[in-house]
Amino acid sequence: MTRREVLLKLLKACDDGKSLTLLHSQILKAGFIHDSFLASRLCVLYAEYSFLNHARKLFDETPQRSTFMWNAMLSGYSRERKWKETLILFKEMVRHGNSDEKKPDGFTLPIALKACTMLRAFEHGEMVHGFAWKNGKVGLDLFVGSALIELYSKWGKMGDALKIFEEFESPDVVLWTSMVTGYEQNGFPNEAVLIFSRMVGVENVRVDPVMLVSLVSACTQLTSFKLGSCVHGFGIRRGFDRNLSLANSLLNLYAKAGSKRIASNLFRKMTEKDVISWSSMIACYAQSGDAVEALGLFEEMVDKAIEPNAITVVSILQACGIGCDLEKGRKIHKLAVEKGFDVEVSVSTALINMYMNCSSPDEALNVFTIMPKKDVISWAALINGYAQNGMAYKSMGIFCDMLSNRIRPDAVAMVNILVSCSFLGILRQASCLHGYVIRGGFGNNPYIGACLIELYSKCGTLDNAIKVFQGTTVKDVVIWSSMIAAHGVHGQAGEALRIFDQMIKSSATRPNHVTFLSILSACSYAGLVEEGVKIFDMMGNVLKLDPGLEHYGILVDLLGRKGELEKAMEIINQMPITAGAHVWGALLGACRIHHNVEMGERAAKKLFDLDPNHAGYYILLSNIYGFNEKWDNMSKIRSLVREKGMKMMLGQSAIEICS
Repeated sequence: MTRREVLLKLLKACDDGKSLTLLHSQILKAGFIHDSFLASRLCVLYAEYSFLNHARKLFDETPQRSTFMWNAMLSGYSRERKWKETLILFKEMVRHGNSDEKKPDGFTLPIALKACTMLRAFEHGEMVHGFAWKNGKVGLDLFVGSALIELYSKWGKMGDALKIFEEFESPDVVLWTSMVTGYEQNGFPNEAVLIFSRMVGVENVRVDPVMLVSLVSACTQLTSFKLGSCVHGFGIRRGFDRNLSLANSLLNLYAKAGSKRIASNLFRKMTEKDVISWSSMIACYAQSGDAVEALGLFEEMVDKAIEPNAITVVSILQACGIGCDLEKGRKIHKLAVEKGFDVEVSVSTALINMYMNCSSPDEALNVFTIMPKKDVISWAALINGYAQNGMAYKSMGIFCDMLSNRIRPDAVAMVNILVSCSFLGILRQASCLHGYVIRGGFGNNPYIGACLIELYSKCGTLDNAIKVFQGTTVKDVVIWSSMIAAHGVHGQAGEALRIFDQMIKSSATRPNHVTFLSILSACSYAGLVEEGVKIFDMMGNVLKLDPGLEHYGILVDLLGRKGELEKAMEIINQMPITAGAHVWGALLGACRIHHNVEMGERAAKKLFDLDPNHAGYYILLSNIYGFNEKWDNMSKIRSLVREKGMKMMLGQSAIEICS
């Protein structure tokens, strides 16, 4: 065996950087350092063991560098995410590539394109694309094609990505996956699904879990539970049901679709779970309003010694806020501080929301004050929190501070401040904020337009609300619903019905549950019983929308106002969902109007079970007894209110002076 063969054998045996440096010295002593193959192997191994400085020194000292050696050096930089150095070295390679042995090949270009993608150096990427196109064989390499598609996808140029894809007669699964992922990440979920559908009909292309992860993400964007379930079934048939990344994507889909039961079944069946799995399931419970399940699952996660991450903390804080569990929220806050998560803006913002939901605005302000970095979302959370705690005047102050700190509000912040202003009902402030909306370029945002309509309506200036509605070029369901509600609040039920009819007949916009709440409320305020009943029937029978508790509550109120208490009770008994306090409260109110003791007692009994500490229900029943001269019963109810220490919520009103 020759000395060179011995050295090659030793190179294969090297398993760390230290032994490699020792062997390098032996190669130097033996005089083989200018052997291009040995030098290339050394360079490859140095790069693999992250000895990049050694690799680069050897590379620079080698006079005859092969394409293999250039690729080894480029791979080393790429592996260490040194994208700038990768691109500089590639340019140097192109300059020195005067022979086929030194020219970039199908292994070189994907590395260079990856560097261009990560640096967002898209113009350089186009130059690499041009180089690939000139070198026909290289340009038709599947790995090069995949890297080019990724480049143009990250650039948002899916048209160019598709052109590259179409150049390949037999694209492999990597190319198909690149296209599906590109469309999904650029917000074109329908196109992602279409590409997948094309691929399924192609022979000799096996779907892999990576593609299905992107496809499930596209289904999540489409909020298509049905399509996502089909992908889930497809994955099971292909034997991917144990793939962790795919299972996590499906959990996210079911969580966003509100399919708590299916998500829970999937989670319990998963043989392997990571922190993403646990976080997704906790988020699912939190988003569906099931705070108890979310908190229970978090405790189970901690018991199993699975370390939570910042996303887990955000979700569990949301659950604490929903359940108004201040004690648990404080414990999670302490955990976030111990783990160092509290410095992250998302976690601090979640803490603000939690404290505000738990009616502790002072603690929310403390979190906000010590935040090292505040973004527009954290400011918006504080504005919204004060408003929901009945401190809208403080929301206005926070908004002014936000502008003073040169933080430009986004659409969400503007919605929050407009809602806060509507609680105050100050017309001058409404006009100022409307001016800011126009100057800030938010005029075409439908949610902001809807808030302006509501704001002017609550300020008592319906004419201004109508002007906003008429000036909105694109009227979506939110805008229509707000305008209907505004007319209803001002007692103009006839106009509300006219706009609702216009929406149905001359608009492509389909009414939703909120629209029906608005128009039913308008009918209720005006006592238009027949019209209200017809609209309620249209909701279920024509538009196939399932009425919610609030819709049933308004229907019961409508029938009760007309004195049709028996029919109202019949509606309650036939409801497909269990009647809540809103429904029984409407019936109790109607019983007070029509002095129906027997039915009033039945409604009150249900309400005392549902909300035993609501003083208003007891007072309504006592008034019914009073109207019917049942003084003993009335006295007992009043005594019970005093014994329980219940108090009536006082109504408030405000007027604007010198507006």
